[in-house]
Amino acid sequence: MKSFPLSVCCLLSFLADPATALQAQTTAPHRLLVLTDIEADPDDTQSLIRLLLYANEIEIEGIVATTSTWMREAIHPESVERIITTYGEVRPNLILHDPAYPTAESLLTKVYDGLPVYGMTGVGEGKDSEGSARIIDLLEADDDRPLWVSVWGGINTLAQALYTIRETKTKEEADRLIGKLRVYTISDQDDSGPWIRENFPGVFYVFSYGDYGRSTWIAINGRFPGIDNTTISNAWLNDHIQQDHGPLGAAYPDVAWGMEGDTPAWLWLVANGLHAPEHPDWGGWGGRYEKYTPDFDPDGAGAPGIPFTAETRPVWTDASDTYTPFLPSAYGRAVERADTSFTGNKVTLWRWRDDFQRDFAARMDWTVQSVEAANHAPVPVLDNPREITVSSGQGFRLDAARSTDPDGDHLSFLWYHYPEPGSLQEEIRFAPENAASVWVTAPEVEREETAHFILEVTDHGTPALTAYERVIVRILRE
Repeated sequence: MKSFPLSVCCLLSFLADPATALQAQTTAPHRLLVLTDIEADPDDTQSLIRLLLYANEIEIEGIVATTSTWMREAIHPESVERIITTYGEVRPNLILHDPAYPTAESLLTKVYDGLPVYGMTGVGEGKDSEGSARIIDLLEADDDRPLWVSVWGGINTLAQALYTIRETKTKEEADRLIGKLRVYTISDQDDSGPWIRENFPGVFYVFSYGDYGRSTWIAINGRFPGIDNTTISNAWLNDHIQQDHGPLGAAYPDVAWGMEGDTPAWLWLVANGLHAPEHPDWGGWGGRYEKYTPDFDPDGAGAPGIPFTAETRPVWTDASDTYTPFLPSAYGRAVERADTSFTGNKVTLWRWRDDFQRDFAARMDWTVQSVEAANHAPVPVLDNPREITVSSGQGFRLDAARSTDPDGDHLSFLWYHYPEPGSLQEEIRFAPENAASVWVTAPEVEREETAHFILEVTDHGTPALTAYERVIVRILRE
């Protein structure tokens, strides 16, 4: 079994111990396999370039070229290899910032072919591929960590792996292997997604049901009234990603349909202190999802040719947040709440968008800039536990005053209650929210409640970068 600074078996205790969940995400890299219909749309190339800039934090175990409803008879592993080769050109500069970046040569050995056929025509006896075999090998590996499968296109390669497991393993062994799977798919892009959900109800499965325009993931590139959409503009991408950022930035294609629609399928694996991926309902850079059986809406069909029927079991799917942004204030307290609140499933993703876009820009700077010239994320340090138990009406302190910044930048702090992930839905407000240490009074409750508090620590470098901590407070009835 692989060993890490702390045993990866702690990953399996997420559901039982939220505090352990928060700690575990910083101690062992997540295992990731990608299914991509690259070349069906330039956004897969965009997402791959961004992913490679996080290869120091996420263990990329495989990248499989697949089909989808948008490209039914071809796969393009050579396009994956081209981008990885370009990454190899900038890796000498990346490892100045973090020596954990893998070599291009090691990543090239992890590029695999799916079958160049559409959907369920690639599932069944004799239809194994390099990609489906790789999935099975990774599930059988002596490694307790879950395998995250990030689906950017069609999912028939995973469907074939599941078919083969079912046909060749005992039920006990099949259940054990399938229990290690964690799937986040960017909606249905072939007809094998519905087949998986119907035939393998035990698979941990995150997706947006039906119409793409209603999905959570589309918020990564959507323009929304009432907020600043600058960081997804073509001008911003040119200035911060594409131009004067070396060969990897130059390889980032212009937007054709939508910027990086596939990126949410892996973005929440970034260990930024905010999101524990085993808890999609906690929210983070990939959005927030809750487990339920979605209502069938005959007018909510997704892509052409994709079966759209009622779901037969609960899945992790779209959830809603109500969010009131904090804005810079010119005088007095450095932040103030906006006058407008926003509600909806897309809010669960775009509320973090400026933060993860600036983080992307900083990492693209790493491909060309020295350590001294580039910016690096701050390091939040809590002087309180990540899980606190208090009684109704009791006060408690949240303290991050010992947080640091590797570049010596000034730090700004922001604390707030995030109601939706907890059971306590009435927002707890306190002031000032922007102090390094804050005092909060728990409300009077009629039953035990949980409340999630988020810390954002933002440096004043260029671009400004944000790191997080999450504190879960259990409030006991007196």
